[in-house]
Amino acid sequence: MRRCLDLAAKAEGMTYPNPLVGCVVVHDGTIIGEGYHRKPGKDHAEVIAVNSVRDKNLLKESVLYVNLEPCTHYGKTPPCTEMIIRNGIKKIVIGTKDTNSQVSGKGIRELKDAGCEVNTGVLETESRWLNRRFFSFHEMKRPYIILKWAQSADGFMDIKRNTSHSGEPYWITGNAERVLVHRWRAAEMAILAGANTIRNDNPRLNVRLWAGNNPVRLILSSSGNLENSSEIFRTNGTNIVYTHNKHTKTINGLIVKLDKNMNSAAQVTAHLYHEGIQSVIVE
Repeated sequence: MRRCLDLAAKAEGMTYPNPLVGCVVVHDGTIIGEGYHRKPGKDHAEVIAVNSVRDKNLLKESVLYVNLEPCTHYGKTPPCTEMIIRNGIKKIVIGTKDTNSQVSGKGIRELKDAGCEVNTGVLETESRWLNRRFFSFHEMKRPYIILKWAQSADGFMDIKRNTSHSGEPYWITGNAERVLVHRWRAAEMAILAGANTIRNDNPRLNVRLWAGNNPVRLILSSSGNLENSSEIFRTNGTNIVYTHNKHTKTINGLIVKLDKNMNSAAQVTAHLYHEGIQSVIVE
């Protein structure tokens, strides 16, 4: 199961809206096949692992390990449960149940109904942590939220700004930390910043120092007073501006009007859930 988790983690940030899944096929104590889901629309981990087994005759005497309950519904790919049953695999070990309403125990039941032995809850805590974004989205009906900031040893995050320091970041971190931040960005579906950060630092909020997808950029601006010349509006990617000003206009972004009389965080997370955004890193 630890090998399943290690495999699954290789695709962090690349599988949205799908979860991170790794799978190994074991025969007589030896791994004879393995794989992990790489991107939406492509084969699931179970299919890749089974297809990697050279001698398919061994499958009927093998155990399939997977960190998440196999799917039983038709989406962009066929159900994994059907493939497992068709190949005669009789024992399946699962890290954790898939609480997505499309699965939610149906895969386990289908395997058991077909006469398979199914064990669940192996490294369940680790399996749920790996897919914390996926589970937060489906169980809490909101994205998984990460708060990130850089802070000096004596408790400061920035200098007191004036016009001569506006429009560019004041770095208090080194290159290694900046690379790490870009790695974090590549793992999340969206990145959020306030209007003051946009004005003071003029960031791009994309992925440059790491390989991966650019997150959707979210901006909180009650006034909506943002310059179209800002880097964030001139950089390729998707922007969403949350504001109380219905007259706000940008040259590159979606405007979402918030109700002043309601909790802004609740409105933003509800909108992100509706848009299928599973995770947000707050700069």
